[in-house]
Amino acid sequence: MRSDGTLAAISQQWFGADYTGTATWSTAEAEDPSETGESAAEKETADAEPDAGSLFDLSYLLQSFPEILKYAPVTLFIAVGSMLLGLVIGLLTALIKLYRIPVLKWLAAVYVSFTRGTPLLVQMYLSYYGIPKVLLFMNERYAWQADVSQIPAIVFVYVSFSLNVGAYLSETIRAAIQAVDRGQLEAAYSVGMSRRQGLWRIVFPQALIIALPNFGNTFIGLLKDTSLAFIIAVVDIMGQAKIIGARSLRFFEVYIDSAFIYWGICLLSERCLLLLERRVSRYLPTAAV
Repeated sequence: MRSDGTLAAISQQWFGADYTGTATWSTAEAEDPSETGESAAEKETADAEPDAGSLFDLSYLLQSFPEILKYAPVTLFIAVGSMLLGLVIGLLTALIKLYRIPVLKWLAAVYVSFTRGTPLLVQMYLSYYGIPKVLLFMNERYAWQADVSQIPAIVFVYVSFSLNVGAYLSETIRAAIQAVDRGQLEAAYSVGMSRRQGLWRIVFPQALIIALPNFGNTFIGLLKDTSLAFIIAVVDIMGQAKIIGARSLRFFEVYIDSAFIYWGICLLSERCLLLLERRVSRYLPTAAV
């Protein structure tokens, strides 16, 4: 077939060229094999052993810092929003437990025990996968029209963080309310105040001052816990750091950036909370002692 040209015709038909003849060496194939092997080995060694400067890139650390810092507002919004919602949940839970409302007091006890006894990460996953299932069930059972696919991921973050922090704040608020002298509420009754007025005008303001240091500690912890938000696709400080790190494989540098940003936010928050605590502590009865 080779001699009569049949094989060449088949090659031309199927491959568009005659590959039946003796192949010619390319420039690379014509080189000395020992030289080629040495060159490849040198190249492989150069790729495998980065120079000392590539172990840590300060310029990249400084370059990526502003890109990560741009997402600090997302972290702050998550922390502040979850803290405010958690305060409402914590106050309601504390009042239910203080006044021993039937049925609700048992539900509140289970909620606090479960939340404090399970990791926040697990609660986030339960929120992320559980809420859509509940909505789908309501759609099927009660003909709701909830579009589960349109729920932003940050909603699940707010739900899980608020419920988590609310459980801890409920115990803080309950202890603070119990720390207020009960005689002050009785004095409020004696001047004609109702129970609601006595609580809102006398008890709660003092309880807030007592609980403020613990509120500050909870908020600082919540700020750091927001780094878990990226687990369910919310891009905050830590999320952006992971994205940049994956793009450049400079994880160490971007994590240093993240650490300094979190540290700075926490220092600023601690300072603001300290100033607020000093300001409101003037109104405590023991401040003059």
